[in-house]
Amino acid sequence: SSNQALQNMPRVLRDVEALKQEASFLKEQMVLVKEDIEKFEQDTVQSMHVLVEIDQVKGRMQMAAEALQEADKWTTLSADIEETFKTQDLAVISSKLTSMQNSLAMLVDTPDYSEKCVHLEALKNRLEALSSPQIVSTFNSMSIDQAKLFVKVFTEIDRMPQLLAYYYKCHKGQLVSMWQDLSHSELSLNQQLSEFYDTLLSAWHSQLQWSSQVFKNPYEVVTVLLIQTLGAMVPSIPVCLSTAVERAAQEQRLDTLLELHHTTSTFGHSLEAAMLPHLGENNLLKVNELVCALYDPYKPYQLQYGDLEESHLLIQISAVPLEHGEVIDCVEEMSHSVGKLFGLASAAVDRCVKLTDGLAVCGLLKALKALFTKYVSDFSTTLQSIRKKCKLEETPSSSLFQEDWTAFQNSVRIIATCGELLRQCGAFEQQLSNKILGTAGKYLSESYSPRSLAGIQEASSTERKSATKNPWQEYNYLQRGNMVEYNSLMEVLYSLKEKGTGNSNLLAEPRSALTRLNQQANQLAFDSVFLQIKHQLCLVSKMERQEAPGFGESYTEDLPTFSLSPQEYITNIGQYLMSLPLHLEPFVTQEDPALEMALHAGKLPFPPEQGDDLPELDNTADYWLGSIARATMQTYCDAILLIPQLSTHSTKQLATDIG
Repeated sequence: SSNQALQNMPRVLRDVEALKQEASFLKEQMVLVKEDIEKFEQDTVQSMHVLVEIDQVKGRMQMAAEALQEADKWTTLSADIEETFKTQDLAVISSKLTSMQNSLAMLVDTPDYSEKCVHLEALKNRLEALSSPQIVSTFNSMSIDQAKLFVKVFTEIDRMPQLLAYYYKCHKGQLVSMWQDLSHSELSLNQQLSEFYDTLLSAWHSQLQWSSQVFKNPYEVVTVLLIQTLGAMVPSIPVCLSTAVERAAQEQRLDTLLELHHTTSTFGHSLEAAMLPHLGENNLLKVNELVCALYDPYKPYQLQYGDLEESHLLIQISAVPLEHGEVIDCVEEMSHSVGKLFGLASAAVDRCVKLTDGLAVCGLLKALKALFTKYVSDFSTTLQSIRKKCKLEETPSSSLFQEDWTAFQNSVRIIATCGELLRQCGAFEQQLSNKILGTAGKYLSESYSPRSLAGIQEASSTERKSATKNPWQEYNYLQRGNMVEYNSLMEVLYSLKEKGTGNSNLLAEPRSALTRLNQQANQLAFDSVFLQIKHQLCLVSKMERQEAPGFGESYTEDLPTFSLSPQEYITNIGQYLMSLPLHLEPFVTQEDPALEMALHAGKLPFPPEQGDDLPELDNTADYWLGSIARATMQTYCDAILLIPQLSTHSTKQLATDIG
């Protein structure tokens, strides 16, 4: 193959040389053609310029000719229009006016253009006035053929908005008249609204069916009809709501508002379901306007929800009295009040969701804190009352020892109630967190960052670029009405999302208050147990002071110590302490999670020293025994130190008592 290549090489070299010569010749020819073109352009440039100018003149002459024709046509049409109006044939009149309108478009530069415009508008007004009785009759009778004719006529003369105004006026008037009849009836406002909303929903369906055969944009037309109807109602819905709320009793105002809002929401959901299949065919700005027209009357009350709810809850909790004449009755009421308290709190959460779709969470939390603050205050006052009834603060009037465990048993029940309060508070806080995130969580943007308005704005712009939004789901009264509270809501939602609903601190303050309440109950139980011991020990210093050196002392001071026996007070205390484990037995044997929680959360006075071995902390009964024992020892020491002086006999007796 290499030999063949060597043999072919001379022929290849000849072919390359020939190709090179042809390329050189082609280049020379192209240079000559370029020179010819440049010469031709130089020779003809003047001629082409003249031709362009001639063409421009021709164009202007044609435009002038057309303008003259249109001017002549305008003159002819203007002269004939009066005769045409006499025929009262709307189609012919409309055709003439359309021709005049087209002619006028060619006469923009004429000196009397503005006068011609005024004249044409006057003629259109005449046509509208001429046809108005028939238009009203057509819309009232719902004649499709006639309506189509008017749509054609008014479209040709650029008067479609005026035709729609007739349509709105006719049907709006009928609907508003029905509302006025309802408002003067004996029905309640809720029933009036319910019936009127049913009428509006029926009108939506019937008018949409009719408009679809007449107008190009039937969904927008019927939407605007509802907007105008809601705006023309007399009395207006805001006035009706204000009157209804003012007339309702203070404790029923929020319920009245919820009932009315529920009726409106039911209508809104029905209308949304009717619109949803064809939402893309509607004007979303108009749909949004309709949503606002429907729900905005409730906006002032939604913005005040926190205050309304707080007032409602305080009235409700005030109807749960804890104070009664007998201690046992107070204890019973305290126990029953737990369910009532959290029932009120749960009902408040439901009201927040129903009235504000969870947007008023900040107001709800404020109202709940007020509820718990009021309850804790009443509970604490009742505890103080029980202390007085059990005479825990009084000085004993006699040395008579009475072993009465009733107060302690009642105190244990109160501790169990406090434990139930703490348990249910934790469970309610968890439920509240889940509810808030489940309802209002949809308003939290994925790109939101706390304390950053820019984050909110970026989220909003991103959302606008997404798929078609549903204005019924996008309604947000808080963002438009109170941006500060809206930002606070976003921070709450962000915190719940980041930390998890199990680690929320939504009710941190009420939880702390209930913990303090539990501490008061534990202190009450301790004091009720220690009362008799304290009274007996207080007699120590008094007895020794009452003894004075006298005749018998010389005979007793030489008596041996074994002949002395402990005095009654120390015997009473010993017997009392021996019976204490029996009464502490429920702490060990009774399976009561609430009581156990409260006892572990509470702290007793006279705790063990830090350096001591603390096995008693693992057993509630031992913890209580240890605390009471240390309290007895400390109080006994304090009582002994109050004795100013001791005789020899008294010293021996005290030593016997201590031993």
